[in-house]
Amino acid sequence: MVLFRLITFVLNAFILRFLSKEIVGIVNVRLTLLYSTTIFLAREAFRRACLSGSAQRNWSQTLNLLWLTVPLGVFWSLFLGWIWLQLLEVPDPNVVANYGTGVVLFGVSAVVELLGEPFWVLAQSYMFVKLKVIAESMAVILRSVLTAFLVLWLPHWGLFIFSLAQLFYTAVLVLCYVTYFTKVLRSPELTKQQTLPVSRITDLLPNITRSRTFVNWEEAKLTWSFFKQSFLKQILTEGERYVMTFLNVLNFGDQGVYDIVNNLGSLVARLIFQPIEESFYIFFAKVLEREKDSTLQKQEDIAVAAAVLESLLKLALLVGLTITVFGFAYSQLALDIYGGAMLSSGSGPVLMRSYCLYVLLLAINGVTECFTFAAMSKEEVDRYNFTMLALSSSFLVLSYLLTSWCGSVGFILANCFNMGIRITQSLCFIHHYFQGSAHRPLAGLYLSPVLLGVFALSGGITGISEDQALDGRPAEVSCLDVSDIYTITGGNSLCPCLSFQACQQASPLPGDIYDTYVFCVFHTEHLKQS
Repeated sequence: MVLFRLITFVLNAFILRFLSKEIVGIVNVRLTLLYSTTIFLAREAFRRACLSGSAQRNWSQTLNLLWLTVPLGVFWSLFLGWIWLQLLEVPDPNVVANYGTGVVLFGVSAVVELLGEPFWVLAQSYMFVKLKVIAESMAVILRSVLTAFLVLWLPHWGLFIFSLAQLFYTAVLVLCYVTYFTKVLRSPELTKQQTLPVSRITDLLPNITRSRTFVNWEEAKLTWSFFKQSFLKQILTEGERYVMTFLNVLNFGDQGVYDIVNNLGSLVARLIFQPIEESFYIFFAKVLEREKDSTLQKQEDIAVAAAVLESLLKLALLVGLTITVFGFAYSQLALDIYGGAMLSSGSGPVLMRSYCLYVLLLAINGVTECFTFAAMSKEEVDRYNFTMLALSSSFLVLSYLLTSWCGSVGFILANCFNMGIRITQSLCFIHHYFQGSAHRPLAGLYLSPVLLGVFALSGGITGISEDQALDGRPAEVSCLDVSDIYTITGGNSLCPCLSFQACQQASPLPGDIYDTYVFCVFHTEHLKQS
């Protein structure tokens, strides 16, 4: 899976060098929002309802219910497609060609993907995890390869390239599931091993009989309940894109740059902070008991939880500060290496630097919330969810105001404000939770003056060295080799390591974490020297 993602990452970086900002904005924001909204409204509630409970059910009725996602998807694609073509701003055809064709094909691709929904739900119910990984990875890579080929050989096709690639992606995804189940159901040995509730591929198609109702009405009612929740969730999840699309706060070029920077910045959260948050949520949930104060639980468990939380806070703060300090200095270099002058000029570097600050808040929030959610009672969780709903709604308003005032960086500032409120709420809960004990895990957020001085010095040195190296040649950074990168760091690419050494002296980290970090940095330095 990691290899597939790496290949896709490299291919996307290659494709970006042949595109305009306007095309990226239309594809990544406008058309992708059409596709994701159609898919979400047509299937999300059905998925949640049909995956609830055990796999022992009347699968004929469940499959019939799932096939209703197809006509529902046709309705939403037609309705949303009309909005996208008639009510929203249409790009200049001289700048972005084939917009209408793009809207139609992205809508069709959503409907094609819904054809595989019964197969997907059956695979998830019987834990065919490997099938899901292989199918999605293969579809993503083939889409990237097709896009790269068409961009190189037929660049005048414009949006038609990405629309065709998206349709190809959904077709491959559905064919993988259909091919797998066809092969399994035609083999008696495999069918016996999998214990599937169907014996023929035709059993997965809609089945109308007079002896029973077409669908399970309990599942249908549950689907409607989930739909009402999902509608609001979709608005809040894709809030930034809806603000961009319907309120016209940014032009298509700025939308494209923001989306790329947002995806790049979120890589750190997905690859580093999210696994930590998920793993230690499980740890805290097993160690602590809900509905009980810390004074009423085993003090050994409370001591362990406090020590782990303090170490996690310290680690998150140090990693976040390191990314903020050095990411702030090398944002322009990183964007130019990834996407060329399209990203490294204009608003790209400012967005990336702002996102580095947001990453610091993400790191702290991930740790504080994983503990908070594991220790909260049911009533506290309900109150917190209500607060989150209010924060998400205010985020949409704040995003509109800030982007109208300071451009695309307003989205990141609104996210920072939202994250700061969430961190404050979690810190208050943690402080109150340990108030009756002798443990103070929030001490992990304490930074010594020496540590702050090292980070400030590192930030100053890297900032000056970047200014000297990039002065007068921003468009040439992508041609730098390893020795040039070494020069940009002022001849000292061990700045991050030196900062962590100072951190280790001021606030010791667990040995295995620190040793791993130092090994990675020194290994990178060795590669540069060789």
